[in-house]
Amino acid sequence: MLNRIKSPLQVADVVRECGEALGREKSRFVICAGTGCVAGGSMDVFREFERLLKAKGLYGDVQLLFEGHTSPVGVIFSGCYGFCQVGPLVQFQPKGIIYTKVTVQDVDEIIKTTFEEDSVVERLLYRKHDGTLCPTEDEVPFYGKQKRVILAECGHINPEDIREYFATGGYQALASALSKMDPDGVIDIISRSGLRGRGGAGFPAGRKMALARESQGGRKYVICNGDEGDPGAFMDRSVLEANPHSVLEGMAIAAYAIGADKGYIYVRAEYPLAVTRIDIAIDQARRSGVLGKGIMGTDFDFDVEVFQGAGAFICGEATALIRSIEGFRGSPEMTLSYYPTERGLWGKPTLLNNVKTLAFIPKIIANGVRWFTGMGTKGSPGTAVFALTGEVRNNGLIEVPMGITLREIIFDIGEGVPGGREFKAVQIGGPSGGCLPRELLDIEVDFDSLLDAGAMMGSGGMVVVDDTTCMVDLARYFLAFTRMESCGKCVPCRIGTKRMLEMLTRICEGKGEPEDVGRLEELALDIKEGSLCALGGTAPNPVLTTLRYFKDEYEAHIHEKRCPAGLCANLVTFHIDSEKCNGCTVCARNCPADAITGEKKKPHVIDQDKCIKCRECLSRCRFDAVYTE
Repeated sequence: MLNRIKSPLQVADVVRECGEALGREKSRFVICAGTGCVAGGSMDVFREFERLLKAKGLYGDVQLLFEGHTSPVGVIFSGCYGFCQVGPLVQFQPKGIIYTKVTVQDVDEIIKTTFEEDSVVERLLYRKHDGTLCPTEDEVPFYGKQKRVILAECGHINPEDIREYFATGGYQALASALSKMDPDGVIDIISRSGLRGRGGAGFPAGRKMALARESQGGRKYVICNGDEGDPGAFMDRSVLEANPHSVLEGMAIAAYAIGADKGYIYVRAEYPLAVTRIDIAIDQARRSGVLGKGIMGTDFDFDVEVFQGAGAFICGEATALIRSIEGFRGSPEMTLSYYPTERGLWGKPTLLNNVKTLAFIPKIIANGVRWFTGMGTKGSPGTAVFALTGEVRNNGLIEVPMGITLREIIFDIGEGVPGGREFKAVQIGGPSGGCLPRELLDIEVDFDSLLDAGAMMGSGGMVVVDDTTCMVDLARYFLAFTRMESCGKCVPCRIGTKRMLEMLTRICEGKGEPEDVGRLEELALDIKEGSLCALGGTAPNPVLTTLRYFKDEYEAHIHEKRCPAGLCANLVTFHIDSEKCNGCTVCARNCPADAITGEKKKPHVIDQDKCIKCRECLSRCRFDAVYTE
């Protein structure tokens, strides 16, 4: 462990020493140990690398590097490297080789091939859908158009060793702020950078800092909002798991700027790995003198505590989160006359920012305003982090420059829709976001463009759907989520979302009425206008955008009693094409209702009276013989 840092000027020496120490490692295996890869067995892979490298006399412990030794090869585990779909991932540095879907049984072959044959294990390399092998990160399409800033160190350093963060220049931004800037100078840089909150609303980060700085009221607080509740979202979790010190450094700089001495990281209890790594990072930061009393030998005090939330989606809202920390039920407060920056935690001025917003702060202080504004667009500078999921070949965590198009993300980074299906829509911004169609694939991804299209940046969820998806049912799914997560405090959200859900359910069941479209639009606008907080204010977005871009599907459900996607059970029947069916009997053997009959090697038929429309036959048929009407 490092000695306690006693001066901001000492940080540069620590950074140099840590960089030189790790530089004595000639090569290194880096095993991804984000939640997804850990679930796939990556820690077993890590331990097998350690065992075999030690047995072969190749492995050098990190501590030896700091004692002046040189190591032929090392092995560490890292946080999420992003390409979750093909994990567990293993990198071999400095060559940049990436191995995918690695198991314990593959480790010996990787080591032998690397050091005895000076070659690669081709079967473990990423292969594009056209068959091309991609040995290195630069060749993998998933990373091609990314601009990794917040994620730059994620997947490359050990998140449980502060020395590795120092080796990347860590805590130099905090040292610079404490030794060369006054609080107003820090706020000025963040304001001029144009950084906007990455939690969804896009509020100017510098302006929020200034409001907290100006507020009077004694003690002040900084809160990191890591309550990430969107279905399919894992951006904040991955940053906290992979590079917790970047968030701690950002919080410390923000605290210095507004005059706070206490901070909280609010993280969901469902993120145990993130909690563990944050706790380790806080302990190491305190012992190193970059957190706690007298940071870096100055008179600046700032300490951080982890608060584990119980998993309520509503606690992502600022005032509900604050109430939760105070020990009350997490529900929004009416704050028409003041903001949390004026009266927040325990009635004191509070700066509350998202994980990614805080992680940007050290980068901006270290690299300057011009560097940050050189990325993205004029109104939305910098980069955005998304969880790219759904019906797309390459799923995972990505970071892209603001202003990139949806087409580039989905078809270049994601490599398009698999299984020969057609792209239909992308849901952006989580359950409170909007569904954008094929016609908007060339829209620029930034705060303002997405809002104009009826969607929102949100915290960074991006779900791709193909032509088998019913957009009415998708809107119903997201509205069911927000309705369930509503705190129930205000009538528009509590009752309005329920009534909208009832109408959507009727439409999906073939019981919709012609007036339902107008009712949905009117009620959606009333809920947006009258709700107490952003949950209710944005809950109708999936409905409004599907009505805007996919109105024909609503009309087909209501007027024709037909689901164009063949998904809504009450509006679809299943049939078997006698010319395509070869009588393999797979569908009959897997039908839970015994609704399929026929002799072996002869066409089968479906008894419509028995069919329960479970879609099992459709998913099982390998000859495309089952179809819907």
